Amino acid sequence: MRTRLLPLLIVLMAAVLLALGVPLAVSLAGAQQQKVVVDRIDDTARFAALAQFVTEPSDPAGGDINERRETLSSELRSYHDVYGIRAGVFYRNGSSMAHAPGDWSLPGAGEVRDAFAEALLSRRSHDPEQVWPWQRRSLVVASPVIRDGDVVAVVVTDSPTGQMRWRILQGWLVIAAGEAAAMLLAVGAALRLTGWVLRPVRILDATTHDIATGRLKSRVAAAGGPPELRRLARSFNEMADNVESVLEQQRAFVADASHQLRNPLSALLLRIELLALELPEGNEEIASVQAEGKRLAQVLDDLLDLALAEHSEAQLQVTDIGALAAERVAAWSPTAEAKGVRLVGDCPPTTAWADPVALSSALDAVIDNAVKFTPGDETVEVTVSSNGDTSTVVVTDNGPGLTDEELARVGDRFWRSGRHQNIKGSGLGLSISRALLAAGGGSIAYDHHEPHGLKVTVTVPRNASAG
Repeated sequence: MRTRLLPLLIVLMAAVLLALGVPLAVSLAGAQQQKVVVDRIDDTARFAALAQFVTEPSDPAGGDINERRETLSSELRSYHDVYGIRAGVFYRNGSSMAHAPGDWSLPGAGEVRDAFAEALLSRRSHDPEQVWPWQRRSLVVASPVIRDGDVVAVVVTDSPTGQMRWRILQGWLVIAAGEAAAMLLAVGAALRLTGWVLRPVRILDATTHDIATGRLKSRVAAAGGPPELRRLARSFNEMADNVESVLEQQRAFVADASHQLRNPLSALLLRIELLALELPEGNEEIASVQAEGKRLAQVLDDLLDLALAEHSEAQLQVTDIGALAAERVAAWSPTAEAKGVRLVGDCPPTTAWADPVALSSALDAVIDNAVKFTPGDETVEVTVSSNGDTSTVVVTDNGPGLTDEELARVGDRFWRSGRHQNIKGSGLGLSISRALLAAGGGSIAYDHHEPHGLKVTVTVPRNASAG
């Protein structure tokens, strides 16, 4: 969830920062250009004031006019030498009164000519279009020279924009750095926010997984987060308490019922035995009743074992799985030999975190089933291995095996394949094995064994944290 929520928050924050940063950058560029334009307006106004006196002859010879024109030309040359800005004063017909540099003149068309024509209408030329850092353009400003209410000439300045574009770019870099810093702070805040919001969800998910895998004592620890999630955690704990209570009552009922039924059943079986002594030897009906009675007694014993297995706490410790498996192979070898089945084991030393008693009981049930359903002259193999995080005991047989549908149900309580109903058993052995293994963090899985038979894999963790 965090991987989906965090990008959404980052995109929203980036959009907000862009919505603030772009107008700020545009405003900064406009302010820098406006500052240059205002300076050029002041300069053209000063040159226009000088040009007014040039157009006023003080004597018929016009000597004073020439002197003032020379002063204007000197000012324009100094202005160009210092600032690198081309400037000139041009009569209405476009001829030059004075200009700098010497090779510059009023062009026939273009931005300079348009500004000149606009100033002839007795007003300053409009502000130039915005110049961006990537545009190599100049700024043209034109102001009219007015005498007696008439426009007699126009002052034109053509300014390079290199320095102005560099200042704009510097300002943009500062804005970009500020945006980047703000984005980093926003991402950090988003990480903290999503962590604060989702922490109760992660704890709830882990606790749900623990309960689903059999750790019914797990509860959601008190944590921060929004009030709604804290309330959800409390509700979940209440639900888990109720579920555990119901399951505990169910286990207690099964255990109590099994225990209470054993005594009457034992007395009934004893009376059947006494009754059999009074009947002719070999009576089939009494033998059938005795067999069903013993089967019912076995079912009650298995139910009691299952209730105890689901209720008991595993006594976990570091265990040599290889030695334990080899011991169970040796214990079942006489039974296998009596049936004509070869029971072999490959059990190298391998340590794991397990309850030796529970694991031994689970292996007994698995090996018992393998020997029971394997025909004579076939082989049952027990193999121990380790992959770093877990240790496994794999039991394979060459019996009839199970179909895909039967594999999906194997291990269910009281379930037995329809093909094996005539074989002794209650259908609870593998359920007991699964409960014993789950208490210690282990598991049991079933699969096909080629070319025929069943493959049972018992898995236990190699360290306490995995269990």
